[in-house]
This record gives sequence, structure tokens and C-alpha cells, in this order.
Amino acid sequence: MKRKEARALAFELMYEFGFHQDEDIEAFYETSLRCRESKGDAYAKRLFFGAVEHQSAIDKLISAHSAHWSIDRMSRVSASILRVAIYEMCFDSQVGTPVAINEAVELSKYYEGEDAFVFINGVLGGIARSEEGVRVPRD
Repeated sequence: MKRKEARALAFELMYEFGFHQDEDIEAFYETSLRCRESKGDAYAKRLFFGAVEHQSAIDKLISAHSAHWSIDRMSRVSASILRVAIYEMCFDSQVGTPVAINEAVELSKYYEGEDAFVFINGVLGGIARSEEGVRVPRD
């Protein structure tokens, strides 16, 4: 699976998990892959599990850099794209920040239409320019 496809899978899982947060994450992941008839991908799994694990910190970053937009007010699609991208930017050392931002913008164009990418790009750009945008060391 290419990285672009892995990011799309991680985003889709993040979006769907928003409707199943009371489920065990491992069981949710396995069921979702079975429904997709997919073997999954190690990178997609790392992005999804990492974004879920760090969702509280990620949501604080989103709130701090999305002027006048609370997480509850933005679309679930945008919130899910942002969560995966911010995990990749701040908690994962596999990809550079510009690549993570570009991939998030492309996902938003595909899944949400031409208007949302401006918001996604703005939030991620603000985080990248801030002190919070510095990569957080992995445990």
C-alpha cells in the first residue's frame, strides 16, 4: 500500500471511529479491515492508533489554531483529516511537515471539496509555524 493510500485509510478509520468511540480500538480496527476486505497497512495502523492515542493533545492544537472554530463546529471529515495530519507532523518522524500538510490538503479536496482545503491548510500551517509544531519525541 502506498503512503497516500495508507493516509486515506487512516483518515477513514479515524472518521468512522468517531461513531464508535465506546468500542475497543483493536476490535474496531480488525472489524473495519474485515468489512473493507483489506489486510491493512502498518503505516496506516500507526497513524490511526497514534492519532487516537494523542487525540486530546491534537484537539487542543486544533482548537488553538482554528480561530472561532471549535472541534464540534467543524465537519467530522475536516477534524479527522486534521487529527491524522497533526499526529504525523508532531508525533511521527517518518515524514516531513510539508508532506503531511500537502497530503492533508489533498485528502480534504477529495473528501470534502475545494473549500475545506483552505481551512485545513491554514490550521496545519499555523501549527507548523508555532512552537507546538515542533515534533514531540516518541516514547
